[in-house]
Amino acid sequence: MGQQETVATSLADTVREGIGAALAEVDADLARRYPGDPGTRQPVHTVYVPGDAFAAGTIRSWGDQALAMLDEHAPDAGALAAVLGISDELAGPVYERVRAKLEREPVEDLRIDFEDGYGLRSDAEEDEAAARAAALVAAAYRDGTAAPYMGIRMKCMEAAVRDRGIRTLDIFLTGLMEAGGLPEGLVLTLPKVTYAEQVTAMVRLLEAFEKARGLAPGRIGFEIQIETTQSILGADGRATVARMIEAAEGRATSLHYGTFDYSASCGVSAAYQASDHPVADHAKAVMQVAAAGTGVRLSDGSTNVLPVGPTAQVHDAWKLHHGLTRRALARAYYQGWDMHPGHLPTRYAAVYAFYREGLEKAAARLAAYVAKAGGDIADEPATAKALSGYLLRGLDCGAVDSAEVAELTGLTRADLDGLAGRGTAPVKSA
Repeated sequence: MGQQETVATSLADTVREGIGAALAEVDADLARRYPGDPGTRQPVHTVYVPGDAFAAGTIRSWGDQALAMLDEHAPDAGALAAVLGISDELAGPVYERVRAKLEREPVEDLRIDFEDGYGLRSDAEEDEAAARAAALVAAAYRDGTAAPYMGIRMKCMEAAVRDRGIRTLDIFLTGLMEAGGLPEGLVLTLPKVTYAEQVTAMVRLLEAFEKARGLAPGRIGFEIQIETTQSILGADGRATVARMIEAAEGRATSLHYGTFDYSASCGVSAAYQASDHPVADHAKAVMQVAAAGTGVRLSDGSTNVLPVGPTAQVHDAWKLHHGLTRRALARAYYQGWDMHPGHLPTRYAAVYAFYREGLEKAAARLAAYVAKAGGDIADEPATAKALSGYLLRGLDCGAVDSAEVAELTGLTRADLDGLAGRGTAPVKSA
């Protein structure tokens, strides 16, 4: 290598150094507030089961019921594709993968519900249910029957139910500790948050538990449910959800949109409460911008239209759920709620078709970007990051295989993680 030529400049080094010193606090704040994607797998859904209904066989039962519904209402690939509008090319691979998923891992994330789905019970009854939930979750992780992610939704921090919610959480977490410790897939959900101070209270609560049990500070994170208008726009005109993420002090893992509570709080009549209503789109857009870059994920809500009854009625419900799921995926809401075993076939069909139909094009664009080969689209680093994230999510849920991604892109999983800006945290495979 020859000696580098000297080029002319006009500014002294002190100018650059002064600007660096002036922006040091900003640099540190950016790193703290916007750490980027955590590098962990995001489940495609969350299944809610009331605290008194959850049992050791719940996850397997949901998978078996979903398979039985396929057998009855869409017994082959062509039948399901006709109902959902899936192309002939994708029908076979999607159907096969949906059935395999329901047999292998029907639920990716399960929340044992002690809030709306459970209701108000006597203290003795809820104490017993919380302790039972801890024992069942601990046993599931021990024997390999657990979903990758599991936990509870406690009651909220409002005065009327605050003490009950705190006690239920304490009993559940204590039960897990007594049974051997907190599982890696533990997820807690804080519902009906209206003020950032309620998030701060949750942080203090978890800090106290960690200290009492000798856990590392920050070990326990939690989700924030966005179900009230005050959680989107505060009385001061500011976006409350952004303040909530800050108040979580790094513990917030995701924001979950609550379709029906939020719609009702906006005055939407029951017949029009849905995740594609304009008030839902507005709330989720605010959530999306507030969470961008923070490492906090987003989850869409649910539909209350259940696929039950005669085949025609099941098909109508499947079409609705499939359409809402596809709509959410296109808007970068990669997770949602499922309230019935019959929602599992359409959840996975929508997710798998979404990732498989774009696989070859995304892989080609990414390969061209890495090889600097050009092509008909001039992609930038931000787009390469999005393309890598797309392929990684498809891998995580089982929509695509690592071998076919490697063949199409020439890239390893580690390469994709690097391009996506993900950390080095282990990713649970589907």
